[in-house]
Amino acid sequence: MSERFEHIVIGGGISGLGLAYYAARRGVPTLVLEAQGRVGGCLHSPTFPGCGDFWVEAGGHTGFNSYGHLLDILGDLGMMPRLTPKAKVSYALWRGGQRHRILSALHPLELLLSLPRLFSARARKASLSVRDYYGPGLGAKNYRDLFGPAFSAVICQPADEYPADLLFRRKPRRKEVLRAFTLPGGLGEIPLALARQPGVEVRTGQDLVGVQWDGKDFRLLLADGGELRAGTLSLATPPDVAARLLGPQALAAHPPAVPALTQEGLAAIAGIGMSEVETLVACVPAMALGHLPPTAGLIAVDDAFNAMVARDYLADPAYRGFSFHFRPGALDAAGQMDRACAALGIEPHQVAGQFPVHNRLPALRVGHGDRVARLDAALAGTRLAITGNWFQGVSIEDCLTRSQEECDRLFPTPTPDKVVAP
Repeated sequence: MSERFEHIVIGGGISGLGLAYYAARRGVPTLVLEAQGRVGGCLHSPTFPGCGDFWVEAGGHTGFNSYGHLLDILGDLGMMPRLTPKAKVSYALWRGGQRHRILSALHPLELLLSLPRLFSARARKASLSVRDYYGPGLGAKNYRDLFGPAFSAVICQPADEYPADLLFRRKPRRKEVLRAFTLPGGLGEIPLALARQPGVEVRTGQDLVGVQWDGKDFRLLLADGGELRAGTLSLATPPDVAARLLGPQALAAHPPAVPALTQEGLAAIAGIGMSEVETLVACVPAMALGHLPPTAGLIAVDDAFNAMVARDYLADPAYRGFSFHFRPGALDAAGQMDRACAALGIEPHQVAGQFPVHNRLPALRVGHGDRVARLDAALAGTRLAITGNWFQGVSIEDCLTRSQEECDRLFPTPTPDKVVAP
């Protein structure tokens, strides 16, 4: 006999845990299923036991005072006193195997002559790619030599075809909060705290093969032959995983997986691409890097990695940490280590610890808003929610904003006698 739950969330990243938290606070106990052996998704702060548990961010690197939903959660959880300021350090360019100052790649006259085009195109920004909006508006050489690589570094994938309106989204700031912050144990503290909340149960290592609908409940089919049932289901997975779970094999079931989720809604999901990111996280003794001043990281121009982000914003007396975000398949593991060491000016034997991480990010394209609108129209009236980092953007705040919106739709009225206190 299968277990039945009032609400199940598939996916234990910040989107899924955020939705589970919001639901639990409204009196809806929630089970979270995560395929990996840990929660957090792209919020991951791996530690190096041989280096005094020194940690380095492998995915998300910074919290900002414009992350209103995140700050509300941290306040509810009593974690605001743990916000830790990030020291001001600067990025450099990595081009032709050498470091360069950022401003060395700027063409000031071209920028001055091009900026009016940026302002005049603002009304059409939602219909333009990053390249088509910022290329003319900043100048072709500026875009090629500086801004294009910088934008690619921000989203850890080629930025040219990314929607211009989703690259940077203005959000109101809470001026009483640190503008940029981390936590003493890294941002990975956040998903771990959410997973411990009352009303939230987490099971890791859960491999799902499909979802079906029996006219009353969602049936979640596990790879080991087991089955779970849910009255309400939320997917917090990459779009290709959501499309697989709810795709043709599910629609072919009798009755289908989600009666009201139209073929158009599924097509909207299936049309979203993914970008693979191969990250090498390295821990290096500080004494081996005496030649390298504190840095925020590197923006790479025409190299195998898009960016390197350093942990120098939170100094440690013994170690320094670096995350190199490589293009998929550009180098093998040994080649990645050699390239990272070349950028740091050290030899591989001087690296005290390394940790490979594979992340997947949505490769959004112009017209993405129309896809989301079609999907939302298909979801309306169902007991199915879909959230993730592929709706409004890839930031922590974008994820939580979508998750709260979906929670509001599924569970619009909190039950006062069931609301779970933080």
